[in-house]
Amino acid sequence: MAIKEVILPKLGQTMEFGTIIEWLKQEGDQVQRGEVLFTVESDKATLEVESPTKGYLRKILVPAGEEHPVLIPVALITKEADEDISSWQAGKSAGLQIEESANERMSESVVQTKEISETSQVSDRIFSSPRARKLARERGVELALVAGSGPNGRIVERDIVTYLESTPKATPVAQRVAEQAGVDLREVQGSGPGGRITKADVEGAAVPAPPVHTAAAAPTTAAEVPMSGVRSVIARRMHAGHSETAPVTLTMEVDATDLVQIRERLKASLADKLGFSIGYNDLLIKIVARALREFPYMNARLDGDTIHQLGEVHVALAVDTERGLLVPVVRDADRKGMAEFAAELRDVIERARAGTALPDELSGSTFTITNLGMFEVDAFTPIINLPEAAILGVGRIKDYAAVVEGEVTVRKMMWLSLTFDHRLVDGAPAARFLQRIKQYVEEPYLLLA
Repeated sequence: MAIKEVILPKLGQTMEFGTIIEWLKQEGDQVQRGEVLFTVESDKATLEVESPTKGYLRKILVPAGEEHPVLIPVALITKEADEDISSWQAGKSAGLQIEESANERMSESVVQTKEISETSQVSDRIFSSPRARKLARERGVELALVAGSGPNGRIVERDIVTYLESTPKATPVAQRVAEQAGVDLREVQGSGPGGRITKADVEGAAVPAPPVHTAAAAPTTAAEVPMSGVRSVIARRMHAGHSETAPVTLTMEVDATDLVQIRERLKASLADKLGFSIGYNDLLIKIVARALREFPYMNARLDGDTIHQLGEVHVALAVDTERGLLVPVVRDADRKGMAEFAAELRDVIERARAGTALPDELSGSTFTITNLGMFEVDAFTPIINLPEAAILGVGRIKDYAAVVEGEVTVRKMMWLSLTFDHRLVDGAPAARFLQRIKQYVEEPYLLLA
């Protein structure tokens, strides 16, 4: 018997969970090696996953619409259409027990060489095997809730598996609602397929809020949008960027007249050669990359009690897509020519909007630019894209009357908004960095120096 597991792939270094959006093949279908089986959504992109072998899709283990950890089996492919797979789970269980036992014996031999003198400290610890801790971390299991069956009550991997099997099955949305409402899922009766607990089941079991006496009727819900996928990641990152930093925003008015002129000249000179027009974002990435190289304390991140000034300058540009806010990254922006990174940026943006950009192309930046000028926004307070130290907000370019050399004239003016983490940078150094950006915008020829 030949059974091949189809694994939920890890599509990038930062990917920990994935959601199968759609199965393009159904149980019993014949598949070829390299044929697309399903589409999976990470926190940054939606990509197709191909079959690792030819045969028949014998069993789908993970249905569409559910979020699961990466690197777990999601389907089984067999050589024959009616091949028996009943021994697959038994074989998996036996393999786990053998491997677990070996790990337990190894762990016990190490433990026996150590002397523990303070029993009060031992009683406060939760003893568990490395494999048990790994599985608990991946499945979000609190070890304190698990009864250990190993020596001296030690928690082993099969204890985690038993706990997961005894825990009521619930949809990801239902799990989040239960956690927020403080509802014990073990006390909830599921109404979904196979007794699965749904969001409605949790809401029905939640303690109702005290009635609000008001003459006006409460508004009704027109639609419910699950906080999942990219939207969920955006919510977590925006909350962290605002709550886990000491954000301060500086705003500065800038004369962009020369920047507008040089952009028009670059459009006229390079549009035919490049196949696209150089934009303001391209110029701003070049300016910011140069300024970050001159002010390395802005190209930094905080790790514990240590500030790390980074050796590479990777500038991200916030991009609006149908799936939410994404941040394509221009790597080594200070070392590349503008035409080179402008072409790369457009390629990544196009694929990001199509949902096919790789996760590593949308992460790893050291500084972010967000531009709302096209929406007629003058100034705003951007939220830091952790773990970066700062983010630059760009407003629209607009005609204003200004005094230049004693005469009133019309100039192209814009506002820049720099939000920085005061834990890493003080106000005066951040202001000097923003002044340098202002200088490059007003005198872009200095980029040649």
